[in-house]
Amino acid sequence: MNQLSKILVLSLAVVLCACQTRELNTKVSHATGWNYFDQKTTNFEAYADIDAGIPTGMVPIEGGTFTIGERDEFVTAPRNNFTRTLTVSSFYMDKYEITNLDWNEYVHWLGVVFGATAPELVQAALPDTTVWREEMAYNEPYLGYYFRHPAYSFYPVVGVSWSQAMTYCQWRSDRVNELKLIQCGAIEYPPFDELLPTDDEAYKEEFEENLYPGYEMFAYEVPDPETPDNTITMYRPSYEWVRDKFVFNTEKYLYHDDYYPEYGRHPRKNSYGEDRKVNTADGILVVGYRLPTEAEWEFAAYAPVAGEDGLTIEGKIYPWSGYHPRDLSKQNLGNMQANFVRGRGDMMGVSKSLNDAFVITAPVDAFAPNDFGLYNMAGNVNEWVMDVYRETSYQETSEYNSFRGNIYSQPKRDEDGKLSIDSLGRIDIVYKEDDDKRDWKDGDFDSRIMTDYPLDTLYREEDIEYKVDPTDILAPRLTKNARVYKGGSWRDRIYWLSPSSRRFLDQDKSSCTIGFRCAMSMLGDQHINTK
Repeated sequence: MNQLSKILVLSLAVVLCACQTRELNTKVSHATGWNYFDQKTTNFEAYADIDAGIPTGMVPIEGGTFTIGERDEFVTAPRNNFTRTLTVSSFYMDKYEITNLDWNEYVHWLGVVFGATAPELVQAALPDTTVWREEMAYNEPYLGYYFRHPAYSFYPVVGVSWSQAMTYCQWRSDRVNELKLIQCGAIEYPPFDELLPTDDEAYKEEFEENLYPGYEMFAYEVPDPETPDNTITMYRPSYEWVRDKFVFNTEKYLYHDDYYPEYGRHPRKNSYGEDRKVNTADGILVVGYRLPTEAEWEFAAYAPVAGEDGLTIEGKIYPWSGYHPRDLSKQNLGNMQANFVRGRGDMMGVSKSLNDAFVITAPVDAFAPNDFGLYNMAGNVNEWVMDVYRETSYQETSEYNSFRGNIYSQPKRDEDGKLSIDSLGRIDIVYKEDDDKRDWKDGDFDSRIMTDYPLDTLYREEDIEYKVDPTDILAPRLTKNARVYKGGSWRDRIYWLSPSSRRFLDQDKSSCTIGFRCAMSMLGDQHINTK
């Protein structure tokens, strides 16, 4: 053995000796000494440190302590976000804002599944394209083309309310978990062919009597292609079957005994070879996509990453460094850093010398990302966050994972104690009044004042009497449905591009300047680069 080989062997031995083997394991119980996965015993299955990987479309964000709230003083600005120090747990965040293409995929799925039996569910998911209308602007082409046309596929979806965004997050969670279960062999692909119409009356009888007793196939007439004067009777599965049996929902799969197994799906095998469902202990299912909290969103936008000295720079006003809307680095000198309005009427610069180059929204991958690798955390579109808006939220806040808007819900059950399914085929939820914490320690006077007085004030116009609420001006209502949005948009001045700025809109309303991106909680280790 030559000298170099001896040195390498010695170095390897030193490294191996330095490595510490973890005493805790998933083979033998640290508490009782009994073996795990042992068919001679109870065959307890023990898992640990299962790395499911980074969720589809997301970036891992390592949490930490930072200063949330206003970074600069504007005399005329709303005083609704004073600074305080918070800690945010590590989480995942979408790299890009949700695009028109993403939303079209969602609407298409709803159309395939519910289009024939519950078209109102498809209609409820469509963005409100009339948000583009302005009384003194010609934006009519956007109504018909912005959402559907391929030219805007990678532009952010707008006209989507907070409520619609939350429903999309649930749908996305279910589709991702459904695919994970398919890929691990726990279930099979959904039988989309069973949604197609058929004229086979024998199959209708088999469906109703043997395959799915208690569910019907509904009949409808269509013109006979060979003799148009005649009709053919066609059959489709009923809405109730689609809702209860076809639609995969994560909670329904885990907890609804009547739902599983269905239509040829087969469960996983335990170490005895017996059928069982995948459960949360297997580490296969994602926690679930959701909107980010306001604290998470602001942390992700500022990206307070520590330098070599372990310290972060807390003085940034925008997601990029400094006060300048243009990039000052040598390689990108002069490039705009976001899509917003500069001065009066300057939406994209002058012809042959465009600056941000977009009169309305821009593609979600336009402009440079921030230090976390997230695109368009300032400008382009504002983004919904989960929080209920209160002007004084900063006065009552948790020091970690701050959030206003908790509603502690539980699965809803029918009279027989069985879990109820909602209109979209998911486990329905219910909560008690005391479990609604949206107004917890609410110090905002406007949101607490009682304004539901009888409308007994009459106003007459052209012999028509109208009832008027005299409190509308004196006591504007700030309800539990007022949700925060942040980030600034293509139609905003640079003040609103500061991640600390905050505004609100009712959760059922939408705008051509508001979109969203999803977040997901991270389980286990807070370090994102240890595995």
